[in-house]
Amino acid sequence: MAYLFNTEDDTREMLAAIGAASIEELFSSIPQELRLQRDLKIPAAMSELELTRHVRELAGKNVGAEGSVCFLGGGAYDHFIPAAVDYLAVRGEFYTSYTPYQPEVSQGNLQVMFEYETLICQLTGMDVSNASLYDGATSMVEAVLLAMATQPKRRRVIVPDNVHPEYREVLQTYLQWTDYELVSLACPEGSLPVSELEDLLDDQTGCVILSQPNFFGLVEDHTAAAAAAKRAGAVVIAVADMISLGILKSPGDWGADIVVAEGQALGNPLQFGGPYLGIMACRDSFVRRMPGRIAGQTEDRNGSRCWVLTLQTREQHIRRDKATSNICTNQGLFALRAAIYLSLQGPDGLRETAEHCAWKSQYLMNKLCLQSRFEPRFPSGSAWREFVIRDRQDDVAGLLSRAASQGMLAGLPLSRWYPEYSDCFLVAVTEKRTRAELDALVDVLTHAPSAELSHA
Repeated sequence: MAYLFNTEDDTREMLAAIGAASIEELFSSIPQELRLQRDLKIPAAMSELELTRHVRELAGKNVGAEGSVCFLGGGAYDHFIPAAVDYLAVRGEFYTSYTPYQPEVSQGNLQVMFEYETLICQLTGMDVSNASLYDGATSMVEAVLLAMATQPKRRRVIVPDNVHPEYREVLQTYLQWTDYELVSLACPEGSLPVSELEDLLDDQTGCVILSQPNFFGLVEDHTAAAAAAKRAGAVVIAVADMISLGILKSPGDWGADIVVAEGQALGNPLQFGGPYLGIMACRDSFVRRMPGRIAGQTEDRNGSRCWVLTLQTREQHIRRDKATSNICTNQGLFALRAAIYLSLQGPDGLRETAEHCAWKSQYLMNKLCLQSRFEPRFPSGSAWREFVIRDRQDDVAGLLSRAASQGMLAGLPLSRWYPEYSDCFLVAVTEKRTRAELDALVDVLTHAPSAELSHA
């Protein structure tokens, strides 16, 4: 809304109406030692022209993926977005429409939801998908709450430390107010130690979270781990990467019961960190407890195909104590973008994208590790789109700073989440990166003259 200022007369009238003598009296309950004992450091007023120039100068200090060569990963990736995604997603019918509340209205939006859900089920191997959640982290939390609600006598949640660390932080934040026990399983070699997982499983284990690929970019065969969890009576939650499913086995095929994912890579821009798209799909046996909404296909009284909201376990639709979650809406516009992206790609396009990520990341890792300064941190693992590099000189901050000064966002330092990996950084390679850019990054990181980049 527009800025509305109060005149001195307005202030006097409002104070008189509430029976206060001054503005200061409104804050009398706040102890003096907690108050700011000076004026706010606000610069002098600017004209509109001056303010516009000032804001543009501030914005110009931001460094984004579009103005750099981006090798950042860790949950958000610089994938190619076809122009048709932007063109269709900003059509007024979608861009300005609000989330449907009644089960039969907004047929266009409901059809998009249904098609999105269908595509997600096809990729994940699950029976049903909801119409999206907030992001990957909260989707994982919702999956845990869903799983534990089906296991009322079990209290333990097992999560390996190769699951995204920020996802685990969000999970810990949620579970601290419950009586669930969060058990972390160390993965010192990057991959899940199946025998140690089996030792942790007992009749109190309600669910096990498995990431494919994991946070370090390693691809694992979780078939044995999922089978062990099921033998113990636990629900298996998969944290998947949707692009990887162009070439990897679906989570449903290796034993997952619930699949969650971050949908940013499916046609959604990086946007300096969000908002993004939360994906959740599950087997039929869990559908009645799934949070959010599900759109379904049916026929109207004339026999014509139409769409409705077939499940609405939202607190805005039913009594709060009956709701499965406090999730009260969905990322409809980003789910639309994901549906358009997947429709444009098709199975062949998604496979080609995933293959390019695999080939190019392997090429870059091999070239970096030919240099005496670098080595793979997890040499026995199989990387797909991203990998962990160890700097033998232990100057990750200097490396990444030098690369950034030359227009390259070279990777993420792992010390932010894993102090034991302070000499390591995570590098992601998408289909957008050219061979010239890969070679140039190697040159920059090894002090060689930077190659002239080709964006052909």
